[in-house]
Amino acid sequence: MPPPPPPSRRPDVESPVGEALAWASRIMAIGLAMFLPAVIGGWIDARLGTRVCGPAGLVLGFVAGLAWLVRIGTRRSDRQGES
Repeated sequence: MPPPPPPSRRPDVESPVGEALAWASRIMAIGLAMFLPAVIGGWIDARLGTRVCGPAGLVLGFVAGLAWLVRIGTRRSDRQGES
């Protein structure tokens, strides 16, 4: 008796590894969005001799990261509501 054929892959269902990699890339991107503005602001402060760009970059990065997290969370809850 031949083995059964493999189950067909639905294009709307991701593999667990693919979903994990997608989440890992989202988390890294959010971390960079929160961290890089503070680093760039600190570099600008060092170049110009000021003390305002670093904290401003920190606040900007924090707000951008939170906005991104909220957007991901609402998109995720919208998908769960459709199921």
